Amino acid sequence: MAEMGMGKGVTAGKLASNVQKKLTRAQEKVMQKLGKADETRDVAFEEGVINFNKQYTEGSKLQKDLRAYLAAVQTMHESSKNLQECLSDMYEPEWYGKDDLDSIVEDTDVLWTDFHQKLVDNALISMDTYLGQFPDIKSRIAKRDRKLVDYDSARHNHSSTNKGKKGKDGGIKITKPASLLERATPVWAQGILSAHNIAQSNLSRNQAEDELERAQKVFEEINEDLQEELPSLWNSRVGFYISTFQSMSGFEEKFHKEMGKLDQNLYDILVKLEKQDMSGELPRGADPANHTLSPGGPPPIPKSPSKLRPAMPPRPESSPCRDMKPENIINLFDAAAPNISVTSPTQAVSWDTWEADTLTTPAAPTAAAPTAAAPTPAAAAPEETPVVAAAATNGDSEAVEMPPGFLFKVTTMHDYAANDSDELEMKAGDIVLVVAFDNPEEQDEGWLMGMKQEDWIQNKQSSLKGVFPENFTSRL
Repeated sequence: MAEMGMGKGVTAGKLASNVQKKLTRAQEKVMQKLGKADETRDVAFEEGVINFNKQYTEGSKLQKDLRAYLAAVQTMHESSKNLQECLSDMYEPEWYGKDDLDSIVEDTDVLWTDFHQKLVDNALISMDTYLGQFPDIKSRIAKRDRKLVDYDSARHNHSSTNKGKKGKDGGIKITKPASLLERATPVWAQGILSAHNIAQSNLSRNQAEDELERAQKVFEEINEDLQEELPSLWNSRVGFYISTFQSMSGFEEKFHKEMGKLDQNLYDILVKLEKQDMSGELPRGADPANHTLSPGGPPPIPKSPSKLRPAMPPRPESSPCRDMKPENIINLFDAAAPNISVTSPTQAVSWDTWEADTLTTPAAPTAAAPTAAAPTPAAAAPEETPVVAAAATNGDSEAVEMPPGFLFKVTTMHDYAANDSDELEMKAGDIVLVVAFDNPEEQDEGWLMGMKQEDWIQNKQSSLKGVFPENFTSRL
């Protein structure tokens, strides 16, 4: 046993001394609890210990909750990463913004990682450092309590030893012999034995005094250090809490701000994809029924001239030129011309027949041009005839000046947002003046060229002209 103790730096004598100290402390504690020995108390220090335990408990709970928060951040990071990677995998390469979406997924993952690492470096590590000082102080408080018991025990021992058993005359009281040897001692030797006992008592008093001084010195050293450290540690909690939560708040604010930008970019990409889906611009082979995001919205938008051609929309049932009979085409510029009918090349109409027709056909409103005209090249121009026909149909009191190449009017049935610079943006209810394309070869199926009537009346030649899907409108 002694060898094992020496191997660990502890001798048999040291072990015996420790055991003796424990027994002495236990005995002193029992005597104090029974009220047979007084106990040294320090109320201010005891309050400091209460605050220390409270601070340690609160800090430990904060550390536990912070670790749980970081675990939740890590879990949220993994969940967000898996969700966005799923979206990236499902997002087809032909859809709008595929590369941008992949970049957003990558940036989101980096942002989560950076946020978690900053919380670990500036919050969790600081929390661990803050709590790391508590175990040492706690052990020193326990050591102070033990040294206080040793001091009380030495104080009581010194007090009991110094209680001289003096006689009434002030001399030292000689106790009666207790052992057989003492009883057998001759009378002349009783003095020598008494002197020996007195020497032993003096030695015990000296030892008790030395022991008291030693115990008091050890106790006061550790007590003074703790008296300074405990209040300082208690006051430091405020600054630590401020620093920790300020850091966390700043990191969270920056994280959510950057995450909001990425979310907005992702939202914008999906809005463009929605427009692509509703306009019928999905890749060939895609089932529109599986991609339509807004089934109750306006009809699909045909491909603009700068994009691929869509399926050909149904042609109009009629046009102004087809509906107008040749005999109703008149020259508007020669009021003095005789009432001569203009006949088609495949049909010959006699003067009598034309006269009969004019008797049975209702006359045009007075606001219109004269009822007869000579067949001139101007009368046969397709862009001039609908101008007056539209005016006559609407019953205007005066002929309305129309833009060059005017064909007919349409009313907008659904809102249409322009996607390209050459397109005309329209709202439901707008009246649009349809004009001919400058180059007919540039016209795509399902698209018309025109300008808003209100814009034409106000701005004339400077009005905005653009193409628009025909199936968003209805011909007047």
